[in-house]
Amino acid sequence: MPKILQLSPHIANLIAAGEVVERPASVVKELLENAVDAGASKITVEIRDGGMTFLRVTDNGCGMAPEDAKTAFLRHATSKLRTADDLAAIGTMGFRGEALAAIASVSRIDLLTKTPGSLTGTSLTLEAGVVTEEMEAGCPDGTTIIIRDLFFNTPARMKFMKADSVEGSRVAAAVQLQALAHPEVAINFIRDGKQTLSTPGTGGLEAAVYCVYGRECAKMIKVDSRWEGYSLTGYVSKPTDSRPSRSLQTFFVNDRPVKSRLLVSALEEAYRNQIMVGKFPACVLHLRLPANAVDVNVHPAKTEVKFLSEKAVFDCVHYGVLGALNKTPDRPQVQFSQPKTSISSLTGGTGTPQSVTREVSHPSSVTPSAPSGHLPQRGRQETASSNFFRTMTAGEFKTFSAAVSDAPQPKKEAAIATAAMLERPAPMPIREQIILPQPEMPPLEGRCPAGAEECIPPQSAAPTAPLEGEPLEQTALPMPEQISWRMVGELYNSYIIVEEGDNAFLIDKHAAHERILFDKLKANQEAISSQSLLTPVPVRLSAEGAAELLSNRPLLEELGFEIDEFGENTVLLRQIPMDLSPEDAADAAEALAADLLTGRQERKDTVRDEILHTVACKAAIKAGWHTDERELLALVQQVMAREDLKYCPHGRPICVTLSKKQLEKQFKRI
Repeated sequence: MPKILQLSPHIANLIAAGEVVERPASVVKELLENAVDAGASKITVEIRDGGMTFLRVTDNGCGMAPEDAKTAFLRHATSKLRTADDLAAIGTMGFRGEALAAIASVSRIDLLTKTPGSLTGTSLTLEAGVVTEEMEAGCPDGTTIIIRDLFFNTPARMKFMKADSVEGSRVAAAVQLQALAHPEVAINFIRDGKQTLSTPGTGGLEAAVYCVYGRECAKMIKVDSRWEGYSLTGYVSKPTDSRPSRSLQTFFVNDRPVKSRLLVSALEEAYRNQIMVGKFPACVLHLRLPANAVDVNVHPAKTEVKFLSEKAVFDCVHYGVLGALNKTPDRPQVQFSQPKTSISSLTGGTGTPQSVTREVSHPSSVTPSAPSGHLPQRGRQETASSNFFRTMTAGEFKTFSAAVSDAPQPKKEAAIATAAMLERPAPMPIREQIILPQPEMPPLEGRCPAGAEECIPPQSAAPTAPLEGEPLEQTALPMPEQISWRMVGELYNSYIIVEEGDNAFLIDKHAAHERILFDKLKANQEAISSQSLLTPVPVRLSAEGAAELLSNRPLLEELGFEIDEFGENTVLLRQIPMDLSPEDAADAAEALAADLLTGRQERKDTVRDEILHTVACKAAIKAGWHTDERELLALVQQVMAREDLKYCPHGRPICVTLSKKQLEKQFKRI
């Protein structure tokens, strides 16, 4: 066996650098945390070439005395710990005293530092962790540290670095994270001579979020709650503004950026039944708790933490976000596409029109190919009408203008008027009422109308699903004497139009009814009503899925299912939840097996909600089907009266807003 030797300090520092200093972004994170611990109110970060050749961090903090400046680069040298008891309640960002030693071991460093009240400061130069020069220097209060040639003495680490643009982007992300963590500090970031971030440092999180995310923060919901001595503040996205990934979920614990599955689970639990599958909320959340209730010394980079009471932390985040979502009304506005037309697109950047779109007021019946002063024949009217809004080239526009200008002057206006009349579409008949009375329709014999989004068998579709356990027409309350809205009608047998003041609302009748039914079912904590099947439904699954369903029979019975083993990875459904067709029940059983395989059985209420989603969806009024006016009115009454009816259980909006101003813009009135 080889002889055991103690590693040299330089080798030990290189090993520590492998844990702490992964790339330039890691260096920036450590230096920013040191600046914050020094009490800085203003920090400037500047990099070149992605931070590999030049990285400078300047702060106006307390600075260091000459004797402390050299000691700071020794391993495990720190001013933030004195006794072992201090580890139980860490209140600073850095505390191990290994960051500067690790950074110095793999780079060349220039340091300028000065304490307030001192006449001069201290200048240090280090290479590979060794001080090569020390002198007095004139400098402002605070500390400036310059890192050059990162990993110059460790080529093996250098080859793992990405392109300068990639490393620079990671540095930018690290700076943005610290700006969100410490909104009370003004942070400036300069990348290759260009300032890309500047926060005001006023202490308001909203200002920091705006500087990082721009106008997107205006759509976010403010969170401010307290829970058993813990506090939660920040911003979360609306369910309708969900993201395709978790990349914009940012958590801070006592102002420290952390990664925590517990916090992610608590956040997404608050969005359950309000967000679409495969979508994720965005957030910037600050959790503050006593220092002795969290252990930050469980990861070399201090990005993971351990909580003393995970349940209290989960409840604080879950109920804090859920309360903010519930008290915030969300009726998104209808979005119209904006024409992307600019002067340069019309002139081609040369000042000469390249193409001009004909408007209604143009004499469109005079085509570029028509002889001067002649109108197209009656037989050519249809062709001309089909090209009425066609875009002309510059040559066609010149020919078109010449045809108009060459027409005999006394008859030109008459010719234009006649041509316009020939191509103008026939006027639509004027209706005295927008909504015409609908004739009574016979029951649909198992047949879905054209364009219907969903279809259920005739035995389930014939009776209209109730809102409160009774037919809708019986539960529709009499209209109150004083109301601020009126139901205008229905579009496409799917969307109810409601007018209130200067706003119009479009209500998705299926989504609204589905949410009402889901809330009613969820409020009933008793076992779900079930129905026995005369002919059991076989469901073929994977071997694991079938075994998982059979091992969870008590849970399935609570949810309204009764299953038996049929062999060859197949189970028989003998009893299913009420209002589910056999086809839907088979699909639900497959989805339930998949959920159980992923460990969802630990959260029985989550599995129950998934089943209730299916039950409510299949029992609700269907889009595309004719609905009695009294049923529509009952839905409108609940949607307009209840602010909590915002999303269906799958996360789709129930109601969208169309303002009078938006319509007037479309009709060019404003």
